[in-house]
Amino acid sequence: MAEWLNVGKIVNTHGIRGEVRVISRTDFPEERFKKGKRLYVAKENGEMEPVVIAAHRKHKNFDLLTFEGYPNINDVERFKGFLLKVPASEEVKLEEGEFFYHQIIGCKVFTDEGGELGTVKEILSPGANDVWVVKRKGLGSDILIPYIPPVVKNVDVQEKKVTITMMEGLL
Repeated sequence: MAEWLNVGKIVNTHGIRGEVRVISRTDFPEERFKKGKRLYVAKENGEMEPVVIAAHRKHKNFDLLTFEGYPNINDVERFKGFLLKVPASEEVKLEEGEFFYHQIIGCKVFTDEGGELGTVKEILSPGANDVWVVKRKGLGSDILIPYIPPVVKNVDVQEKKVTITMMEGLL
């Protein structure tokens, strides 16, 4: 069975000209959603329907895609709720010190003194650097960890372990 990477979810249509509204699940939307790129709609029955991107634009927090040969809302209405995937063989190669979101989410976070803080539950990309949202071990509100060298000291994706240096104001 082929391995697939989830790159987005079609949550709705947009307008009447065959555009779909996608919540991106990829670290590389400019690469995954560029014109001419082939994606696959993962249907309920497990079938993968190939689609080729005709156009891509950003709108609010969504990526709006149009597929070649699907010029009308009636052509794409049936895709609502389905995931967009690419074969795992198309995984983008990363530089040293770079990670995929799916490798970081689920990692346990420890201070450099050895105390466990919690688990990374989501990654925000608000601007200059990513912010890792850590669900606290025990009670308390989430901890927001900026992904910057003074804070994040070590990431071990094999062990699912992140070591950080606490800075004032993080807790």
